[in-house]
Amino acid sequence: MISPEMIILCLAALAAGFIDAIVGGGGLIQTPAVLITLPDHPVATLLGTTKIPSFSGTSSAALQYARKVKLHWRLLAVLCMIALVAAYAGSMTVSVISNSFMKPIIFGVLIVVAVYTYTKKNFGTATTARKSPGRELVYGGLFALAIGFYDGFIGPGAGSFLVLFFISVLGFDFLKASAHAKFVNVATNTGSILFFAGSGHILYHFAIPMAVCNFAGSLVGARLAILKGNQFIRIFFLIVVAATILRFGYDIFFRS
Repeated sequence: MISPEMIILCLAALAAGFIDAIVGGGGLIQTPAVLITLPDHPVATLLGTTKIPSFSGTSSAALQYARKVKLHWRLLAVLCMIALVAAYAGSMTVSVISNSFMKPIIFGVLIVVAVYTYTKKNFGTATTARKSPGRELVYGGLFALAIGFYDGFIGPGAGSFLVLFFISVLGFDFLKASAHAKFVNVATNTGSILFFAGSGHILYHFAIPMAVCNFAGSLVGARLAILKGNQFIRIFFLIVVAATILRFGYDIFFRS
């Protein structure tokens, strides 16, 4: 018999996969659902459990984008390798140190991101002038290091930050940015899984069914994003960033 906890977590994973495939941010649904539904387990174990469904859905979305969007594979290879190692380090760190001190900083950054994206109507609606391959690798490598550690250490909003980076720094449009962000996100999830699995911090009897649901949600989300294009993804991006602000605001001001 399927438990109520399993039903709740699978529904959360389905929704998370849909959102993640479009512009990132699935962790806003999936992570709180796991923390609330399974309160008797260590936080590190619950975070580790979410990484399996996140990997499943993000991998599915990445493959769908790869069929429709031209990707810069050399750049992605470097970013993914750096992000994987950084995420492993971030997950290792969160198992021994609380991440609450970073939340006010992320909260402020997200407000700036939301205001800028909303007021700049043409932001991410078209590809702009790109930097030289060398600069792309340098800027991308530094950001992959930061976002990889962040995703392993905190998680929610990492996909949105990746999209923002590819648009604002590398000049991609929303569709292209989302496609590239998915591959880096696969790498960060892989890095975290390597640590959490190796240290016994994954509840597989919950993680596997959630992974199936996350995968299903990502199929629908990626196809919708590819079909609807940049304006649709831009609106979704703003919604997810706003939701992330509310999530961090709640953690900072209302949780003890």
